[in-house]
Amino acid sequence: MPRRTLGLDLLVSAIGLGCMGMSEFHGPRDDDEKRAVLRRAVHPGIDFSDTADMYGPHHNEELIGPFLAESGAKVKVATKFGIVRKPGDDARSIDNGAACMRRACEASLERLGVERIDPCYVHRIDRERPIEETMEGPAALKREGKIDHIGLCEVSAGTLRRAHAVHPVAAVQTGYSLWTRDVEAEVLPACRAAGIGFVACSPLGRGFLTGRFKAGSPFEDGDFRASLPRFAPDHAAASTALVELVRGMAAAKGCTPAQIALAWPLARGDDIVPIPGTKRLNYLEENVAAASIGLDENARDRLEEAVSRIPVRGERYTEEGMKGLNA
Repeated sequence: MPRRTLGLDLLVSAIGLGCMGMSEFHGPRDDDEKRAVLRRAVHPGIDFSDTADMYGPHHNEELIGPFLAESGAKVKVATKFGIVRKPGDDARSIDNGAACMRRACEASLERLGVERIDPCYVHRIDRERPIEETMEGPAALKREGKIDHIGLCEVSAGTLRRAHAVHPVAAVQTGYSLWTRDVEAEVLPACRAAGIGFVACSPLGRGFLTGRFKAGSPFEDGDFRASLPRFAPDHAAASTALVELVRGMAAAKGCTPAQIALAWPLARGDDIVPIPGTKRLNYLEENVAAASIGLDENARDRLEEAVSRIPVRGERYTEEGMKGLNA
């Protein structure tokens, strides 16, 4: 597995492992299967796992912590604070206060069984709190050695520049895929101007780009994609041409649509690290192999030009989930 550097010195595998779906949001949970995925991921060199205290809540970190202790795997585990949820409740609030971050960080350290979190993200930005004040919390924890690098999620370019002026930001994590390219207008250029790495979450469009989901197809019980506006039958049907485009390029290269979908952000720059989420071994193997599927500049440009003509309809999240996006 190749490696990439986020920010100045955060060295990680070129493809990371998104762990959210191991705990909830993507249907039934099977902890034994998830532990098998965590074990297998380290063998090809995936050393960058992504979690958050609100996944579960807490279950995701409680799954990863024992794996790290038992395996001794040298994995950088990124986690997040700022979204406050009660178990079994989809409603959420945003708290960027220093006291909240300290409690969350110390609880995450205990659940994960690690000395430092790397990186630690502000999961959502509170629009009512100055970002300069928000940055005081992670900056203090970094000085204390409880986190190594600071990251921000779903942040606007203007807020990112203000945050970076207070304390260096190593990485920004935001949804980025052939199905979600909003960040190319302002956020990605702002990252590059400041030397900030970019972590692409949902690079497979929550599975849509793999061709597994058809417009109107039923989801498993507990799969939150059933509630996402972009997966509504009419909206998904509008993007069917995108899936067929990816499928055609995959056939020409002798790989899978998922591998083309991952090869694309990898080809967009060495400062981008996609973190596809999976809870199944066969999908993990498929994702790992994408690191060797090269897209040259000509192929990338042709793909992007074709994609730009295909409509994308519907928000990425429900109204509740949109809280704090692009703040």
